[in-house]
Formats: sequence, structure tokens, C-alpha cells
Amino acid sequence: MEYTQLGRTGLKVGRIVLGTMNFGPRTDEAESHAIMDAALDAGVNLFDTANVYGFGENKGRTEEIIGTWFARGGDRRDKVVLATKVFGHMDADAPDGHVWPNRDRLSALNIRRAVDASLKRLRTDHIDLYQLHHVDRRTPWDEIWQAMDVLVQQGKILYVGSSNHAGWHIAQANETARRRGSLGLVSEQCLYNLAERRAEMEVVPAAQAYGLGIIPWSPLAGGLLGGAIRSGATQGRSAEALANTQVREQVQAYENACDKHELAPGEVALAWLLTRPGVTGPIVGPRTADQLASAVRAASLTLPDELLASLDEIFPGPGASPEAFAW
Repeated sequence: MEYTQLGRTGLKVGRIVLGTMNFGPRTDEAESHAIMDAALDAGVNLFDTANVYGFGENKGRTEEIIGTWFARGGDRRDKVVLATKVFGHMDADAPDGHVWPNRDRLSALNIRRAVDASLKRLRTDHIDLYQLHHVDRRTPWDEIWQAMDVLVQQGKILYVGSSNHAGWHIAQANETARRRGSLGLVSEQCLYNLAERRAEMEVVPAAQAYGLGIIPWSPLAGGLLGGAIRSGATQGRSAEALANTQVREQVQAYENACDKHELAPGEVALAWLLTRPGVTGPIVGPRTADQLASAVRAASLTLPDELLASLDEIFPGPGASPEAFAW
């Protein structure tokens, strides 16, 4: 496994990130533990989760599974760079959508409660990368940074990252942190893949300007880039997307280009992201150890220049901002 610095920090992480969203809802505890063991064996060291994973009445279950894995010992916790998230409410989903006050979002009160609950479920004394799962337009950045600075001082977290933030949110967050003398955001986890490149307009440039490592989520576009046509996808997000004639033509051209070079579509999609400026590593969410092995292979894959050019023709980027929309 190749390692790189996470943004402007001194922290070294692997170029493939283990996503754990499937642990609990789609992968049982024993198989989840096996996948995490296989990830460590392959050199993957950045594990990403969130307090709400498990979903529905089982929110927090994914963190619990990781916690029981840490409890098995063998230096598991010491080898892992642990990332989790805060924002979503942890109450059971009410039919009317009602959430008891201060049990979600990024108030100082909820951050304090949420981190302690995550630490308990994860069976650890600190979180390496604590991520803001979504921008909170109701809470001022000064309040968020005050809460995060306290957690750093207490040793409960080491770094702060963001997820699903716009470029100007990144700028606002880090300018506030600079004024306070805080380190600021060190990573941004965003939707970014061959089929969805709008992050290149402003999120990627902002992250690069402020020294944030970019951690793309949904690198296979919900399976669309993993060989959806050749595998005969008939349900789920991929099937819905392929119902669009233009999308289907793009994906067919993509799979044909991969076939020409005798490469697996899913591995090509991951390897392409690793060529993009500012990208630390994409998050992969394997349901099985075999899926993890395929993702790890992508980290050592060098894509031919001819294929890279074809990918840009099939899935053209949006262009730089403001030129992309100004003229």
C-alpha cells in the first residue's frame, strides 16, 4: 500500500480508505471483522465511519462493530487512523420527523454529547479524525471551533475534517480557525467520481488552497462505474441511472474502454481518482473481503495515457470556476 500525507498534516494514510457503512445493515459482525483484518493485512490504515451508520433503529451499530473489533486486541486500534462523523440525530426515526432539541447538528452541546457516545461505542479513548458530516448553517463557526478545540485539549480528538461542504464553507471554516489560532479543517469528504465531477469547480480548489486532503465518497457512483451493464444491473441506483439513455451510452463507452485495456471497470474508477489533484484516497465500502481485494489492487494500478484521455472524453469535467459558467 502506498501512503501519503493527509492534506497539510504530518499524518500518513493509505491511498485506499475503508468505508464501513455496510457493517451492520448489509454485512454481519463476523464478516465485518474479517474485512477489517484483511484491510490491515493489505496496509489500509484509514477507517471511516459515522455515528449514524447502522441507520433506523440501529444507529450507532457500525461504531459498535468497530469497537468490538478493537477489543480483540493485537494492536488493532494502534494501527488504525480512526475517522468518524457528527451531525445527524441519533434518535429513532419518528414518523413525523420530530427530533428532540440539541440531539443533532453542530451545536457545542451536541458535539460534546456525540463525541462521548461515539467513544463509548468505539471502545477507544480518542478519535483521530472527527468529521462534520454536513454543513450546519444555523451554528456559527466560532462555536464549532470552540467545541472542537476543547476536545483536542482533552485528547478526545486529534484532527477535524469536513464532509459535504461547499468550497466557500471550507474557506469560511478555515479563516475562522486561523483567527482563533486553531489548526482548522484538514480534510474534506465529498461526492466525487468519474460520473460526478462538479466538485472540481470549487470544492477541490478550495481544499487544495487550504491544505485539505480530499477523500471522495461513492467513487463507483453507487455501482454505476463498477461494470453495471456487463453485470446486468436490474435494480438499485445503477439500474435507475441506466434508464437514462445518455447515461447508459456513457457507461457502455466506459466499459468498452476498460475492456480494450483489459482492466476491471471498478478498479479503473478508483485508480482514476488517485490521479486527481488533491485526492488522498477514495472511500471503498466493501461487503466482502473479495471486494476489498479488488479495491486494494486499484491503488497500484497505473492507467495508460490513452485510457485517461478516453475517460475525459466520456465523462468530461465541468471546467474551472468561474470560467465554466461565466463565459
